Amino acid sequence: MSEPTSVQPVGSVIMFEILLISWLGKALWMWLAFLSLVIALLVLDLGVFHRNNREIGVRESLFMSAFYIALGLAFGGWVWWYLGPEPGMNYLTGFAVEKALAMDNVFVIAMIFGFFAVPRLYQHRVLFWGILGVIVLRAIMIGFGAAVISEFSWVLYLFAVFLIGTGIKMIVFSDTDYDIAKNPVLRYMRRHFNVTDEHHGEHFFVKKTHPKTGKLVWFMTPLFMALVLIEIADVIFAVDSVPAIFAITADPFIVYTSNIFAILGLRALYFALAAMVHRFHYLKYALAVVLIFIGSKIFVADMLGLAKIPPVVSLAVTFGILVSGVAWSLWKTRGEPIPEGKHATH
Repeated sequence: MSEPTSVQPVGSVIMFEILLISWLGKALWMWLAFLSLVIALLVLDLGVFHRNNREIGVRESLFMSAFYIALGLAFGGWVWWYLGPEPGMNYLTGFAVEKALAMDNVFVIAMIFGFFAVPRLYQHRVLFWGILGVIVLRAIMIGFGAAVISEFSWVLYLFAVFLIGTGIKMIVFSDTDYDIAKNPVLRYMRRHFNVTDEHHGEHFFVKKTHPKTGKLVWFMTPLFMALVLIEIADVIFAVDSVPAIFAITADPFIVYTSNIFAILGLRALYFALAAMVHRFHYLKYALAVVLIFIGSKIFVADMLGLAKIPPVVSLAVTFGILVSGVAWSLWKTRGEPIPEGKHATH
């Protein structure tokens, strides 16, 4: 009798080979694992912890911020262990830079919520949908940036010049106020769409009778207009942060994961910092110095005949500048009351 032959699980082998396919420099399973983790966190956030609209207190905000920071650092530890020390340090540097720039974004979000008088009860809903937009928009921008850099490496020098210029601009115009009422997108929405100045609970759109035609039509609520302006603000900030991280590493996986993990905790960070944004006035100067440092280190590496500045140096300098900026801000603004008209919420 002939011995029975073992049947290979062809489907499993094919699936395993598909997961090993390289996509943007990394195995497909790594991208899928990361995206699955992000989706699970978002589902847990909206579907379990914040199923019903409620105000987020400072204590809960600090706890959630610590959780997301710990999760981001843990992922960085895995990158260090699995991909090596250099990618690990690049991830941590990118994470620190994006986290700091996200704090600057918090200031603008607070201004937008204040302008539209968005109740704290519904702010988490706006920020949640805003994060979904960020995940998609950053993927597009980073994918495009990676494709351009892979074809034209000299683009990194353009990024470097842009970062240096942005840093100098932040120092020179750090005290310039952002006038939301003059935002061209807001003006366009009010001119070309039906909008209502009254809030209608958690709804982004409501049906109302048009004052001229008498017909029942859809109106945008202030909640939706706030969401649009927050998304636009993130695109503007991404113009700074994405080149900054590409100047640290051209690896799309490191760039995207460090971006998203830093931004995931932005909602929680907002509720902790919104009431004390005035305490971080001098952080803008530290961010400006970080951008100038990241941009200039590309030229410094060329002058020194190096392929690039060692990641450990970039991480140490970046972290030192940001910590100094936060410490100096807290010291200089100690005992100061919240300036009139600067409250984050109504």
